[in-house]
Amino acid sequence: MSRRQHTVVDSPYGPLTLVATEGVLCGLYMVGQRHRPAEETFGDPDPEPFPEVIEQLDAYFRGELTEFTVPLHLHGTPFQRSVWEQLQRIPYGETRTYGQLAQHMGNTGASRAVGLANGKNPVGIIVPCHRVIGSTGNLTGYGGGLDRKQRLLAFEGGVPAEAALF
Repeated sequence: MSRRQHTVVDSPYGPLTLVATEGVLCGLYMVGQRHRPAEETFGDPDPEPFPEVIEQLDAYFRGELTEFTVPLHLHGTPFQRSVWEQLQRIPYGETRTYGQLAQHMGNTGASRAVGLANGKNPVGIIVPCHRVIGSTGNLTGYGGGLDRKQRLLAFEGGVPAEAALF
């Protein structure tokens, strides 16, 4: 079995649990997140594999980083991984609809499936599932909660993280 480690870091959006498999980030989970795996699956507490992730998250929260470059090991179906790849192509400060993502993937009828895959994203914030909105422009579903989604989008729109409290 692969060696898994985790650590918990503070953020303006609450504690974030970082999980690595063989030293590569495979999970970033918020407190109360939907589809959050059981704690016992996170492996041993160990901050050692995470300095680059922590450094990039800190730079993001300071507003100095708009694109993450940390290596990821995303566990999911081929369809889920293709959705998560599309999420990483959404530029900082912009949004896309589920339908637009489905269209980019060549399957205009897959909006719901895209939404389900989006909701199972194991590496929130870094794989920016918060940048996906409903077809009407409304905020819809977010595993970390709609309040966090709204705050993240406001932050990326220029509102300081600590001021984006709604």
